This record gives sequence, C-alpha cells and structure tokens, in this order.
Amino acid sequence: MTSGDAADPRPVDAATGLPREASAQPGYYPSFSTLDQQNFWDAKTRSVILARVHDVPKLRFFSAEQARLLQGVCARVLPQDDRDPEHVIPIVPQIDHRLAENVTDGYRYEGMPPDREAYTLGLQAIDDTAATLHHAGFLEIGLPAQDALLRSLHDGKPPADHPTWARMPVHRFWMLLLGDCIEAYYSHPWAWDEIGFGGPAYPRAYMRLERGEPEPWEVRESRYAWAAPPWSASAEWSPVGGRTEQYGSPGQGGTH
Repeated sequence: MTSGDAADPRPVDAATGLPREASAQPGYYPSFSTLDQQNFWDAKTRSVILARVHDVPKLRFFSAEQARLLQGVCARVLPQDDRDPEHVIPIVPQIDHRLAENVTDGYRYEGMPPDREAYTLGLQAIDDTAATLHHAGFLEIGLPAQDALLRSLHDGKPPADHPTWARMPVHRFWMLLLGDCIEAYYSHPWAWDEIGFGGPAYPRAYMRLERGEPEPWEVRESRYAWAAPPWSASAEWSPVGGRTEQYGSPGQGGTH
C-alpha cells in the first residue's frame, strides 16, 4: 500500500482549513428538501422519484468483486466524502441496473464495444494497471494513487500498456463512465437538495423564470466554501484527452 493510504478524502473547509464533517445534506441549501414538494407531483412522478430513495436496485450485471471495484472508482470520479454513510447516493446500483436492462443511448461511437463489454474491459484494465504500477489492486493502492491513475484515463494517457486500450478508445470509456456517474447522482433527490433544485416542473410549473428569484417553495443559497484535499485531482481541470473538442452525444451540447 502507498503512503497516501491515510489521506483524508473530505473536502477542506475554506474558513478553517480543516476537513468538513460529513453530513446528511451538504451543499448550499442545508434547509431545503425536494421531497417536501412531493404532494405537488402526480402519482407516477412521485412513484418514480421515491423509488430512487427507497428501492435501490439489486446487483444483476456486475459480480460482487466488479461492483466493489466500480464503487471505488466512482468514489473518486464523483466523491461523496462530505455525505454521511446513510445519505451516500447509490451510483453503482443505477449503472448496474442500466446494464442489466441493456438500456443504451441508441448509438455507439466507432471503435467502442457495447456498454456491457466496455465496463467489463475497462474495470479489468483499471485493476490490472494498478497492479502493474503498485503491485496491488486499485482498491488497495491509496487514494492519491487512485486519483492519479484515473486522471491518466481522463488525459487519454494510461500509464501502463494494456490490451483493452487497443480495443476501445480510453477517452470514450472515460466519458461513458463519467456520464453514468453524473446521471445516477443528479437524478437523485438528495442531489437535488444539494443544488437547490425544486424537483419536477409538472404538474406544478415554475413561475419565476427571470432575475434568478426563487420560487415560493425554494430557499436562499447559503455559503458552502470548500477546497479539495491538497493531493486530490478534484481541484484541477483540463480537457478530456488533452483535446479542445467535446466528447459527448450528437446534438446535446457535448454531454454524454
């Protein structure tokens, strides 16, 4: 194991310089609850959204070992270290559900295998690369080393040769993974609480569409000043693959 094993993953409070304590509802809207608005939704909308909280899908596609590995990867791709354990948004079960149901965007980039195969190949490549560089699996190499390995995939420059990257473009796999993480996280009402999103606009519409004014059921933003841990790649930005063009879905503004 590396010297980074004891690294504290929590974001740092900008005012005190100390790691923030985990909470049920981090973010800029600590007193806001999207679910408080559920009586204004129709029955179908309410059923779909409540299921995201109470009916987390059981694993059907990934093996237990693959799921643990993907959980470790997702924890670095989209950290939730300022959430308490009871309010960590379940990303891996949602990815597993999509793959088990074989739900896709309806197209595939040239050179990319089907999503199921891409995940199987990509996860194995991540674990194999960790073993090549650190003589341990990805979950055992320590957080800074995990960040560095995943950053190399983002940059399109894996640090060790692996046959997987001859079978699919590394930047396309990265965007597949990133897109699934973002979709699973920001479709959950706890993430809506975090960003102050008031939930579905149907059947009750949003009325105050100008000047950034809140709706009557929304709350004002509170300060949530934080910084990434000093060893983390979260504070850095660069284009995927070191390129300026966007890697995303056609006609959707560069999103996956």
